[in-house]
Amino acid sequence: MVDAQRFTTSGGAGAEVADQVSSDAVLRLFAEGSTVVLQGLHRLWPPLIEFADQLAADLGHPTQVNAYVTPPSSRGFSPHYDVHDVFVLQVAGEKHWRIHEPVLADPLRTQPWNDRAADVAAAARRDPVVDAVLRPGDALYLPRGYLHSAEALGRISAHLTVGVHSVTRFAAAESALDLVRTLAADDPELRRSLPLGLDLSDPAGVRQELATVLTGLRDWLGRVDPDEVADRLRARTWAQVRPEPVAPLAQATAAAALGPGTVLRVRRRLRTALREATGDRVTLLFGRRSLDLPASTRPALAELLAAGELKVGDLPGLDAEDQLTLARRLVTESVATVPDATA
Repeated sequence: MVDAQRFTTSGGAGAEVADQVSSDAVLRLFAEGSTVVLQGLHRLWPPLIEFADQLAADLGHPTQVNAYVTPPSSRGFSPHYDVHDVFVLQVAGEKHWRIHEPVLADPLRTQPWNDRAADVAAAARRDPVVDAVLRPGDALYLPRGYLHSAEALGRISAHLTVGVHSVTRFAAAESALDLVRTLAADDPELRRSLPLGLDLSDPAGVRQELATVLTGLRDWLGRVDPDEVADRLRARTWAQVRPEPVAPLAQATAAAALGPGTVLRVRRRLRTALREATGDRVTLLFGRRSLDLPASTRPALAELLAAGELKVGDLPGLDAEDQLTLARRLVTESVATVPDATA
């Protein structure tokens, strides 16, 4: 990895932020053999935005796309592993890949390769399980944990990496433990202070207190509602998917001027789900948030989410005033946008 100070600088008068990319420094480093990494292209380039979002929707796991441009006869990174699955898509030039067995199967995000650098280096000296050259149009799948390194051959090589951030059972366990922590705060026994004069350096002295704590936590874990855990896991996962940006001023102006002919469009790439009505209320889930709305709005919400785009006056099951009220709420909460609004 190249220190960021070697390829960033101030933007000059009026743009003194010191971490702007310096094009001449990038040229110099590339000529010396450094790989150019373009991160987060799934947030920047429309074709990849749509591709990554559709892939994430199909897989049920968040995705990302990076690009790696490597000068001839150079290696981008030393052998390492990623904590997410990767599809390598070769787009230009040729690259020689060497893949080795994992030193840790299915690593979590908290278990990066550099924490096991010695084991990785030793494993990379063994015979690879894959030794192949990728050419434009070729693809390679790397499950998380597999060691890999690549070297450009002959001329400049470029590939995309499509990262799949798997939602794991451990993530579900974290969601369950977060819920236990919230619930256990209501336990008066667990809120009690430890005895005065307790020697925390003596394991035997705190064993009984810890036994009481662990018994209490096991009891609370047994009370956890799996549906609540699933909802927390959903919120954590959906929060990793970035919906299209909104124009705050334009949308605020449009919300104030809504009429029956105004078109509403569900915000692109926003994950949504509509719960069944409970009593006189219904819950709309979106991203990491939710809206509690009158049950009478459910037909209108369901129709809008299914169609993706609808005029305010076509929201079913509501009178004109309620249509405007619901539409205004959806726009100001950034669930829907007015596509023809301009700043």
